Amino acid sequence: MKYCCMGPVLSVHRYNSMSQLSRIGVAIDSELLEKFDALIQKKGYTNRSEAFRDLIRDDLVREETASPDADVVGTITLIYDHHVRTLSERLMEIQHQHHHQIVSVLHVHLNHDSCLEVLIVRGRAMDLQMLADLLIATRGVQHGKLSMTVASSTNPSSSHSHS
Repeated sequence: MKYCCMGPVLSVHRYNSMSQLSRIGVAIDSELLEKFDALIQKKGYTNRSEAFRDLIRDDLVREETASPDADVVGTITLIYDHHVRTLSERLMEIQHQHHHQIVSVLHVHLNHDSCLEVLIVRGRAMDLQMLADLLIATRGVQHGKLSMTVASSTNPSSSHSHS
């Protein structure tokens, strides 16, 4: 490994292939590596490389979706008591007011009292956050969560064409 004034320098080797893979070396504490190996085995990864790639992608997506103007897709998940007076109507009204951001809605009856709704949404990150906040803050909603990601061509494992 080479060193410079800032510490070790990673060497990068490029291989000629369709995906332009680069090989890097990483120094990591043995105990941390053991924990990482146990975690990725539990999650079903067959190798460290794919686990590292997913960690990097996750951080890149988190960074990109943090921009208010980012074009994102996501889900808004709601758990609510459908017996709360006019709650279903209020949630439906909010959804109708934001129909241009809502792609689809799944509604599931969990038990006698509770419902689960999953809204698939698309739009600017700031707009989807505002919609999620509005829905989650509605009286009677017991829990809610917004999850956003980007539909990006920079992720080679997800690129495909529709004919």
